This record gives sequence, C-alpha cells and structure tokens, in this order.
Amino acid sequence: GSRITVQLPGISKEERDRVEKDLKTPAFLEFRMVHENNSALVNEVFADGKQPEGYLIDSVDGAPCYVRDKNVSVNLDNPATRDRLHKFGNEPGYDFMLEKRFDKNTQKNYYVPYFVKQRREMTGEYLERAVASVHPLHGSVIDIWFDSDGKSKFAKITSSYAPGGARNPGGDKFFLLAIVLDDVLHSAPRIKEAIWGGKAQISGSFTPNEARFLAKILNAGSLPAPIKFVEKLDVAPTLGTDSIKSGISAVMYGGIAVLVFMMIYYRVCGVVANLALILNLIILPLGMVIAAGFLGIFSRDAVMGSITRLPVLTLPGIAGILLTIGMAVDANVLIFERIREEMGAGKRLWTSITSGYNRAFITIIDANTTTLLTGIILYIFGSGPIRGFAVTLCAGIMASMFTALVVTKLFFGVIVEKTTIKKLGMLSIIKKTKIDFVAFKNIAAVISLLVIVGTGVFMAAKANDKMSNVFGVDFIGGTSVSYDYTSDMKITEFEKKYPVQDLRNELTAAGLAELTIQYQRAMDGSGDGYLQIKTGADNIDGKVPAKVIDETLMAKFPDAGFEQAQEEFIGPQIGQELKVQAMWAIGWALLMIIVYLSWRFELGFAVGAIVALTHDVLVTVGIYVALGNQLSLPIVAALLTIVGYSVNDTIVVFDRIREDIRVVRNEGFREICNLSINQTLSRTLLTSLTTLITVVMLLVFGGGAIHDFALALCIGVIVGTYSSIFVATPVVLTWYKGKKPEFAKK
Repeated sequence: GSRITVQLPGISKEERDRVEKDLKTPAFLEFRMVHENNSALVNEVFADGKQPEGYLIDSVDGAPCYVRDKNVSVNLDNPATRDRLHKFGNEPGYDFMLEKRFDKNTQKNYYVPYFVKQRREMTGEYLERAVASVHPLHGSVIDIWFDSDGKSKFAKITSSYAPGGARNPGGDKFFLLAIVLDDVLHSAPRIKEAIWGGKAQISGSFTPNEARFLAKILNAGSLPAPIKFVEKLDVAPTLGTDSIKSGISAVMYGGIAVLVFMMIYYRVCGVVANLALILNLIILPLGMVIAAGFLGIFSRDAVMGSITRLPVLTLPGIAGILLTIGMAVDANVLIFERIREEMGAGKRLWTSITSGYNRAFITIIDANTTTLLTGIILYIFGSGPIRGFAVTLCAGIMASMFTALVVTKLFFGVIVEKTTIKKLGMLSIIKKTKIDFVAFKNIAAVISLLVIVGTGVFMAAKANDKMSNVFGVDFIGGTSVSYDYTSDMKITEFEKKYPVQDLRNELTAAGLAELTIQYQRAMDGSGDGYLQIKTGADNIDGKVPAKVIDETLMAKFPDAGFEQAQEEFIGPQIGQELKVQAMWAIGWALLMIIVYLSWRFELGFAVGAIVALTHDVLVTVGIYVALGNQLSLPIVAALLTIVGYSVNDTIVVFDRIREDIRVVRNEGFREICNLSINQTLSRTLLTSLTTLITVVMLLVFGGGAIHDFALALCIGVIVGTYSSIFVATPVVLTWYKGKKPEFAKK
C-alpha cells in the first residue's frame, strides 16, 4: 500500500492529537434521497417496538424517537457497528440512519430515524468552499457552495424532486434530501423548490467548534482511502543539532561582520544603518504575521484564506530572511551614496539628507515592489517551501522599507537637531570610475553563453549517465536504510555522542552523496530508537548504497551498536504536483516582472531584467553541478533567493539610467548606460560584499545542507553582480539598437 509521512516540527501533544484527528476524518460528503414512504416505514418500526443496538424508544413532543441506552456502549466510529445500524431497517437499497437532534426542554440529545437510499445523487467533489456560521433557528451550521459543475448538478437534483418537477409532477409528495458526512446523517431537509444558486446548508446538533472543524475538513477535501497510523516518532533535526548550531553561529558571525563593516565604512551613517538593521530583525516576526494574513487573502484554500499561518522556519524561510537582510543593507547603501553625492555638490547637511532620501526613494520603491509582487505570485501559485519563502520575503520587504525610509530618516533628524555634526564622513574605497563597461558586452555575452552551454552539456551528460549525478533524493528518490541502536539514551544524548555531522563526513568520504541523516524514537518511549539514512546515490564500486552505509558505520562507529533493521526505496520529497506548481509560480512571477517593468520603464527594460535573471539561475545551477554537487530542496531555496537578489540589483541600475536620460540630454544612450553603471558601481559592489560576508560565513561554518545552500547562494550573488553590470544593461542597449527609449522624449 501507499505510505504518507507527515512531519510536524516542534508542536505540543495537544496540537499533535488535533492533527491526528484531522487526518483520521475522511470528510466524505454525500447527498442521498430519503425513501418517499419514509414516514410509513418509520412508524412501522416504532409500532413493532424495534430498537437498534444501543438505543431505546422514547418520545419528544409526542413524536416517537430514539435515545441512547446508557447501559450499552456503542462506538459508531466502528465501521462494523455502523453497518449493523444501516441494516437494521431491513429495507433493500436503503440504509437505516439516525439524525441527532437536541431537545431544548430536556437539554438532551435524541435521534430521529430515516431510510436513506444507498445510491448517492451527488458527492462533495463539487464542493468549492465551506464556512461555519450561526443560524437563528438551527444554531451552528455549515454553509457550503458548489463549483460551476456542482451548481448545475445540484439544481438538476432539486428541480427534479421539487413540486412540479420530473419526479414530483403533481406536487402532492414531498421529498427529503439526506446530507451524509462520513456515513453519518446530519440533516434531511425537505426539497421545497429548485435551488439554482449552488448553495446548501448542513445543520445538526453541532457545537461551534464542531461546525468549524467540519468546515475545515470539508475545505481540505477527502482522502482517497482511510488513514491507518503505522508509527509515530520523535525525530531529531535532519540538519543535525551540530549543523544547526554551526549555522546559527555562522549567521551571528556574518551579522556582526556586516555591522562592523557598515560602521567602519559609513561611520555615523553606518551606526544608523546598524540600528535600523537590528530593528528590522526585531519587527520581522510582526511583519510575518501581517504578511501571512495579507497573503491568506490570495490563497486558493478557503481555510488558509481565513487563518493567519506562519511558515515553519526551514531553509527556504532562512533564505527569505537572508535576502531581507541583503535588501535592507542595500536600501541604506543606496540612500547613503545619494547623500554622499549631494554633500559632494556642496549642499548643507539636512538638505543633503533630504535630497538623498528623495532621490533614492523611487529606486527603493521600484526594486522592492517588483520583489514584493514576485513574492505574492510565488505564494499564490506555489505551495509548501515556496510559500514559506514567499511569506518571509514579503515580511522582510515590508520591514526593511519601513526601517530604511522612515526609521533611519528619524535618526538623522535627531542627529542634525541634537548634535553639532555638520558633515557625514564616509570612506570611499571605490572612487568615481569611468570604465567603458558596454565595450565588454560582446565578450561578456560569449563568456556567459560558453558557461551556460558548457555546463548545460556537462549536466546533460552526467544526467544521462546517472540521474543521481545531477538530482538529489528530494527530486528522484533514493535509498533509505534504518538502523536500530540499543540504548536507553534520549535522541539528543545519543546524537551528542555520535553527531550527525560525523556520520555525514564518514559516509561522504565513502562515496555517498545527498545524505539526509536523522535520529528517531517512538513518541511513547517504547522500543529502541533508530537511525535513518537517506541517499540518492547509485551503486558505488559495484556495491549498493545500503551495503556501503552498513560497512562504513560498522567500521567507523563500532561502539554505537547500530543494527540494520530495514532497507527500502523512497519516493521523491518534491512530488510531481509541487514541481508543476513551482514552474507555474516562477512563470507567473516572471510575467509579473515583465508587466511591472514595462509599466514603470518600457518593455526593453523588462526583457533585460528577465534575461539577466534567467542567466543568473542557469549559470548558478551549471557551476554548482559542475563542482560535483546535486540539486536538492535547499538549492531550490537558494535559487529563489537569487531570483529576488537579481531583480533588485538590476532595477537599481535601470532606475539610474532612467534618471540620467532625463538629466544628461547631450549624450547618446550608450554613454548614458555606461555613466549609470559607473555611478551605481560602488553601491553594487558594497551590497554584494555585505551579502557575501554572511553567505561566506555560512559556507565556512555551516555543515551539510546549510553548506550546500550557502555554496549555491555564494555563486548566485557573484553571478548576479556580474549580470547587473555586463548582462542586463547591454541587453537593453541592444534591444533599443543604441537609441534612447520613448520615455526619454517625454
């Protein structure tokens, strides 16, 4: 049979129990007709004194009904018990079902019987959304809406059985439509007229929480088969505790290095930028709450659209935060470089500051808006880790724009008003340059094409030999080997003695690639713990991966007591649906970039940005694989980051070109492009340097997947810097054939 793995990071027992309940509830919705002679059949049952198992005959307001027999325990969740109840009425083609109701006078539940046709008229497959609400007469109910096909089908059913319909031409009969959820009758309303609007209502003796729960389950959709829990485990982090600690340390070292660099290079301005950056990280969680709530509006999932959900912090989420830091620093560098230019023109301090902010404002808005729109599109059309990246990215953009455009200006206002500082001193390692970058466009094009084609051919050859040479276990699946370890130690204690990173190092040295290593133990504490190792590697020197793993562990960790328990093939973590969704998300994001840049600039600039972005992704992937690595989920996170970084970097140059075209009237488009690249060169290199500082720290100190992620990001940042100078602008220049764009004439 099929097996599904559900991972729930860092949740409480109550939350875990709730998720188990959600998974066990199949939410199979059916609409069935009630027997047209139901009243007569029910009266006959009561007249004969028949009582189903666990129920007694009673009456409410003079009408016969059933109540639960307190002396007999009946579990209706048991399929066998439910089947006996259905057969109780002994009416061929019909199930005997009980609708639960509530008597307000006695404050007790009672049950009304119905003979419900076994053949269903319609199922919940046409359901569009479900919402829990409160009805003035029926209390908590669930309102449901159907899609276009469901509307017509539901209208056909109700019009057929309504008075005057095909099944009820004389109108002298009344038909009941039973609403059955998971084989339990919830209500059986009378069909009084045709329902054309595609809306129905499920009423019953629901509490508000039960109604909300059922609405959520209906929105989630039903699973094709019942769920049986095979095992429930406490697991250690797949990155390994040591890798996580080293990753956190790397981010801290990188952050401190960036703060020190900014303070040394920009002095007072650097202190202001550092305070803003720290505030940025402090308010980021609030930004994530706002972003999650805002993005929920665009969710195609009705539940997700109504509930604020924060992403679990995974590598894609960390990637979004890293991009946030980079963009926050970039915004400050843009402003400071503009202030430097204004002071160089002889303006007074506050005038220089105000003018610097005004001139940098449009650039920051354009760059961040493009990235924000990209994040929204990735969220709408993506899923899983892509959505996690989108939420952190959008949150970071909002936080960094607020701190860069509002908070830092307030700080400068205090400095000007409360101190005697008359000039803001800054280092200037990169002086004003007059390099003819455009002259290198043909050479750059040849180099880029050679790298893309060369690495592409290399990747194709490697993939043709073995797919695992290019794609990791996340994409193509691989081998999973489990080992028992007979020890009373907790997972964390055992991992300290035999760290994941040590295991990874030894297994990598043995020729195994794309490793995921995780310690696991049963939640209830029963049984021994075990070690799970996943790899996408094929045979190594004629040996299957499981054999290599076994020999390596026995040789390098003889005292650990590892005993092989299971070996199996595992499917890819990135399923086909996620791959398709990712492609759609990226495709729509690219279209959004084209539309926005065509509106803000012209189509030629949009083409330049897309070419540069595509160039960066292809070159990064090519070089990364050429270095002997495999594509995996962490690399997807790195590529998403590179997309955001590339767009931001390119738009800064484009904004300067647009400004210079309107100011420098006596120069040709080629000269203006060169001028703009030179003017933004300092900002381009400084932003890349500060971003690389953090990434290099991750590369040096991070282990396992963090190291792979950092390596891809490092390549991407360098390639992105190259493309913003040698690819994006030359493409624009070529598009316009050296002539100025139309907006230059306005």
